Amino acid sequence: MQTRRYAVLAALFAVVATRVSAQPGPAARVFVSGLASPVGFVQDPSNPAVQFIVEQAGRIRVVNAGVLVPADFLDLRAVISSGGERGLLGLAFAPDYGASGRFYVNFTDPNGNTVVARFKRSAGNVLVADPQTRFDLRWGATGLRYIPQPFSNHNGGNLAFGPDGYLYIGMGDGGSGDDPGNRAQNPAEFLGKMLRIDVNVPETDPAGYAVPSTNPFAAAGTLREIWSFGLRNPWRFSFDRLTGALVIGDVGQNGWEEIDYQPAGRGGRNYGWRVREGAHDYITSPPAAFLPLTDPIHEYDHSVGKSITGGVVYRGTALGSGFRGRYFFADYVQGRVWTIGLAIDQATGNAQATARLDHTADLGGSPVVGNISSFGVDADGELYIVNHTGGTIVKVLSLPIVPAAPTNLRIIR
Repeated sequence: MQTRRYAVLAALFAVVATRVSAQPGPAARVFVSGLASPVGFVQDPSNPAVQFIVEQAGRIRVVNAGVLVPADFLDLRAVISSGGERGLLGLAFAPDYGASGRFYVNFTDPNGNTVVARFKRSAGNVLVADPQTRFDLRWGATGLRYIPQPFSNHNGGNLAFGPDGYLYIGMGDGGSGDDPGNRAQNPAEFLGKMLRIDVNVPETDPAGYAVPSTNPFAAAGTLREIWSFGLRNPWRFSFDRLTGALVIGDVGQNGWEEIDYQPAGRGGRNYGWRVREGAHDYITSPPAAFLPLTDPIHEYDHSVGKSITGGVVYRGTALGSGFRGRYFFADYVQGRVWTIGLAIDQATGNAQATARLDHTADLGGSPVVGNISSFGVDADGELYIVNHTGGTIVKVLSLPIVPAAPTNLRIIR
């Protein structure tokens, strides 16, 4: 009996020891549910308790103290086209939003063209926008209130203010396959580019923006709003809160998904599409608009995933120091979430990717994260995943840190 009892105790301890010796990783819980095709989660810069959710069909929803507010912040369903890759695709709040009340949205209009519009919140309720304040930015010498889109896909759509206070706009190549108009390499096209503009202008300004004098392209025939060339469909980009680096997830064609890294303030780069897909030669004639081409810091082929969703460099505290500085990203089609480390060269500011880790199972897999359309962070830098198909926002948490299992144990009689 005594021998049997020791055997049972030993077996039980072996199970416990196996559990506690496992390394802790991220976990997840549903933060908000009941959404319709969400594509964005954006922190209110003026109130830590408030976040905004972008729904593709045209609504911007409000979360206040963790509760989804019934009333919309803004409803644009009547003035946009939605479905497939079209819809309300981006939202960004001005750095001085607390004072100015200005914010910006990116959507496809009823003709499928890209509109970047400025709005202001209402005077009477900070959780409701004033639709009458809409002003559509006027682009380039044409003065058009939209950027023409030749096809229905590859609209990009992400908006974000950089640490320099300027608004960055990710534009896809205009759609179809293989960029048939070679637009991403055309200096006279907004498509296939990262744009950078200064929207801190008077409300009477006829364009709604100015071109920063430090933008990199000043040659005749090149649109001065362009910050970088050679993007296919930059589906989500973000700025590292600590370093100011711009990190872009660019969706590939048939073979490769890529992550591009740009040190703070280092515009003027050509990421290669369609001359290259990822780091690989693709359609090399005509040649690139200019050289050198900048390779991605990380890529994966279509045996791993088929449509990258760019994420964020984690700078929160809940996940612990081991995750701080790692870049979270996902694949929309496969519903997978990974991180990579960023080894930054202090002399150049450039980064190399290290140690890709798959966290999908830790986060609950497909039933929890679904098809991931975006990531977001709150005022504390904590991470959220946008489940497009499940209609939820998922908060990433840490698992309890458990002590290492003791070794060389003996049962003493």
